Amino acid sequence: MADEVVLLDFWPSPFGMRLRIALAEKGVEYEYKDEDVRNKSPLLLQMNPVHKKIPVLIHNGKPVCESLIALQYIDEVWNDKAPLLPSDCYLRAQARFWADYVDKKIYEFGRKLWTTKGEEQDAAKKEFLDCMGVLEGELGDKPFFGGETIGFMDVALIPFYSWFLLYEKFGNFSVEALHPKFIAWVKRCMEKESVSKSLPEQEKVYDFVMLMRKKLGME
Repeated sequence: MADEVVLLDFWPSPFGMRLRIALAEKGVEYEYKDEDVRNKSPLLLQMNPVHKKIPVLIHNGKPVCESLIALQYIDEVWNDKAPLLPSDCYLRAQARFWADYVDKKIYEFGRKLWTTKGEEQDAAKKEFLDCMGVLEGELGDKPFFGGETIGFMDVALIPFYSWFLLYEKFGNFSVEALHPKFIAWVKRCMEKESVSKSLPEQEKVYDFVMLMRKKLGME
């Protein structure tokens, strides 16, 4: 019996993009359902009754919630393809650590760049760019965070590139000018079809957020 895989997602979500990349890397066919996050479907509420948010991976009728957990699940279930997590226990722990860093730092400071003003925004800009420096240091001279091939941390981080135009316009900076090694890593990731086809255009994300800001009375 073939696996039945459904992904409940929202197209600009970097968390959902992670699962799209991983499923593409593993060659898994799935049904994509784009959710209206302001009018959540009965299926989403049924499959994620605790957090009531996307993404949700539904495998043979069973839901897996939270993107990093679902990412590990995909890696473990479809293990006939190249693994995202390394076999070494310590290196696996490090990959999980850095993925958690992305959620706690990049996501938070990126969000503050376009939702705050003044001193709070300036602080978020400094923290965000400091994080870029930390990530460049962790990348070192490796092609990918996972080593020679794309891995767990790369898949966790690269989706946020779709939001960089927004971050840069609100923060008035250029990541490429300040952290060229980071953008060189981005370009290597984007050469992979699993990545380039899973990430929306930066302009599309920017236009979506500007429209949302207008609707919310933030403009």
